[in-house]
Amino acid sequence: MGLKAFGDACIAEGELIVKVIKQSLSFLLSWCLLLTTAPGAFAQASQPVAPSPVQAAQQTPEQLQQLVAPIALYPDALVAQILAAATYPDQIVEADRWLQQHSDLKGVQLGNEVDKQPWDPSVKALVEFPSVLANMDKNLSWTSSLGDAYVNQEQEVTNAVQVMRDRAEKAGNLKSTSQEKVSKEGQTIVIEPSDPEVVYVPEYDPWLVYGGPIGIWPGWYSYPGLFLAGPGIAFGLGFGVGFYGGFGWGWHGWGYDWHHHGIIYNHNTYISHSRIFVNHNNFNRGGGFHGGSSARGFGGAQHGFAAPHGQPGTHSGAFSGFNHGGVSRGFSSRGQSSFGGGSHGGGGFHGGGGHGGGGHR
Repeated sequence: MGLKAFGDACIAEGELIVKVIKQSLSFLLSWCLLLTTAPGAFAQASQPVAPSPVQAAQQTPEQLQQLVAPIALYPDALVAQILAAATYPDQIVEADRWLQQHSDLKGVQLGNEVDKQPWDPSVKALVEFPSVLANMDKNLSWTSSLGDAYVNQEQEVTNAVQVMRDRAEKAGNLKSTSQEKVSKEGQTIVIEPSDPEVVYVPEYDPWLVYGGPIGIWPGWYSYPGLFLAGPGIAFGLGFGVGFYGGFGWGWHGWGYDWHHHGIIYNHNTYISHSRIFVNHNNFNRGGGFHGGSSARGFGGAQHGFAAPHGQPGTHSGAFSGFNHGGVSRGFSSRGQSSFGGGSHGGGGFHGGGGHGGGGHR
């Protein structure tokens, strides 16, 4: 190769090297500029998008009828107590455990000790009916769903109870007996104790008593003393409520206003202050009675559930980790007994002497 040709080759190679270096520098400068001018864009892209608030699914009339089937044939005041107490499933658990640990207490002595507890009046009232309280603890997923439905669909729940009573009456299974009085106010079916001082909790199969069979609530546990195999209704022992007449939460303070769709407590509209269920319909209207104590919620930094108004006491940790509004969904997957619950025996009398029950009807 001649000297001139060699020189031309060197010049060409040098120009190529310079071109590559220029391109590399250009790319490097562009990348640096991008990093210095758009950090916010990368940070924004890396942040997760906040999810939209989850709305509680409204239950259909048929689902609500299935939900209230186990209690629709109970006396009106007991239905009121159960629906109110179902908005406090944490206190249901605590009260049932407490009652098991204090089985030696009876009558007024029991009432005095219950009165000291930081529970909602509705939960205190259910201590008069230990089998009902135990059933709600045992079927905690159902109890929670009932409380959620009452908070968000009060009118629909009320209607569902009346629909089921009408079905039971047409099936020939709901009528007055020596234990309870069944009457009508227009199209509204009212159920009251025949003796105002003795309350009988009817025993029946909630999936057969209404005529045509209805679907069993998922994971339902048939509690002894409240369940009767077959399509009819029976009564066991009566519960004497006179022992608790001196307490504000006692039996005679409760009722149900079927025409205005609401629970009555001490002649006022009962309003639950439970923080467990999210009220998507602004249900907590102004006025009326504000139900005693309130749970302070689950999950977050607080484990278990705290006594209302910061009162000390022994509390179960069963609800640790649950958040507001999602409680019933968590319970519903736990099967029949959720957190266990002991047996109180049958639906017998608790608190001083038993009253003879009626037979199958």
